[in-house]
Amino acid sequence: MKLSPTYRMPLKRRREGKTNYKKRLALLKSGKPRLVVRKSLRYIRAQIVEFDPKGDKTIVGVLSKELKKYGWNYSFKNLPAAYLTGLLVGKKALERGIKEAVLDIGLHRATKGAKVFVVAKGAIDAGLKVPLGEGILPSEERIRGEHIANYLEKFKNIKEDFEKIKQKILGEMNG
Repeated sequence: MKLSPTYRMPLKRRREGKTNYKKRLALLKSGKPRLVVRKSLRYIRAQIVEFDPKGDKTIVGVLSKELKKYGWNYSFKNLPAAYLTGLLVGKKALERGIKEAVLDIGLHRATKGAKVFVVAKGAIDAGLKVPLGEGILPSEERIRGEHIANYLEKFKNIKEDFEKIKQKILGEMNG
């Protein structure tokens, strides 16, 4: 009489829908740090993570809420906030001596113009080398927030504020 099951259970994090191990292994094989981008309902989190057999080590982490320190008074989850979050994580990564990373979008679907790719674009503009195809990015107008300014009158200054904060972050890098 056989007592063990005749089927094989997937790993716990796969069953819970938290980890795609095939994608994770492919990213880890590169040997480079990962630019991990995760979205919540209110914020965008960007981290530079390195593999360690005992558990991944987060080297740099930025939550889009940190943009408030730079004067960002708009949503922390829209495209301009995603770009600025990427710019900030790229700046902090360069300060720590990290020059390149691979994008880890987790279980997010790779869709043209998605926020996860805008974060990567911000990190690239900060000077971090992240392999990314140009066809997947939204237009520069959307990254600057012009679609938001055209939609609502009260957000008409979002483009100017975006440029000011971008210069503030880049100014800290150079200065």
